[in-house]
Amino acid sequence: MDWYPLLNSLRIAAISTGIVFFLGIAAAHWIAKLPRTVKGVLDVALTLPLVLPPTVVGWLLLLLLGPKRPLGAWVQSVFGLRLVMTWQSAIFATVVVSFPLMYRTARGAFESFDKNLADAGRTLGRSNSWVFWRVQMPCCKQGILAGMVLAFARALGEYGATSMVAGYTPGRTATISTTVYQLWRTGDDAGALGWVLVNIALSAAFLLAINLLESRQRERR
Repeated sequence: MDWYPLLNSLRIAAISTGIVFFLGIAAAHWIAKLPRTVKGVLDVALTLPLVLPPTVVGWLLLLLLGPKRPLGAWVQSVFGLRLVMTWQSAIFATVVVSFPLMYRTARGAFESFDKNLADAGRTLGRSNSWVFWRVQMPCCKQGILAGMVLAFARALGEYGATSMVAGYTPGRTATISTTVYQLWRTGDDAGALGWVLVNIALSAAFLLAINLLESRQRERR
């Protein structure tokens, strides 16, 4: 059994989770302090990929990153890099579709944070940066970890946008989801079932991790 789809899926999911971790926390921390009206507008814009069909997200990414589009053509002419139909292309898709999960979870954690703790740190002469990393982040770590697990699981199971942006090439761009589809399309039900079972096992593990994080958060409360 060729394990490349599993390794590639884990690699793409890990990289995209690392990216959305910092993007999601930065956006959540900044937006949580904005007025309600502005916050609502930005919430809709940043959460939209969560409710859009993945194929729509993939199509929009192709409009932006395609080799005949301004950005894709510029990157290819200057750096000699293609932004689509490579395994790295899937990272763009998984970042877009998993970002809302990290952002919403982190924002909820920040909004439930007791701001008196931050004020106490500032009265002791600590900087805002110190208060954020040493006080606020540790207090919100359970929610942030849950967001990371959700984002990783979403990136691992992504198909629609990934298939449009990265395509399916065995040994190059294949992921678990695209492999299942291709095996089913070619009539290899046994091979497709094997990868389905692998995906189910991974998904169950992530759900178990989320449940453990939530139970620990309830215990702390």
